[in-house]
Amino acid sequence: MYICFVEYHIAPEFEQTYRSWIAEKPGNGEAFQLYEGTDQPLLFVEVWEAASEQEALDIKKERCGERSSWHEMAGWVPGGSAKVHSWTFKPISGRLA
Repeated sequence: MYICFVEYHIAPEFEQTYRSWIAEKPGNGEAFQLYEGTDQPLLFVEVWEAASEQEALDIKKERCGERSSWHEMAGWVPGGSAKVHSWTFKPISGRLA
């Protein structure tokens, strides 16, 4: 299993807009979880599970693409889409040295 993380901060003046908007997002049928920072309110991390690296990269592309329905929320992020960060993680087999 691979994971795609998407991290961003929502400006306080857009908090209610964002919360209403994200509540309507279905996660596109993917395994999707949303977390909010306990030490940093309005800092959000999305966790998307993917069966393969390519699927994780496809999620990242869709999630961060300018033509994506997700792009709307970039206007609520201080600094815009440049401040919406995304990473893909892969599993590590065996023990770590």
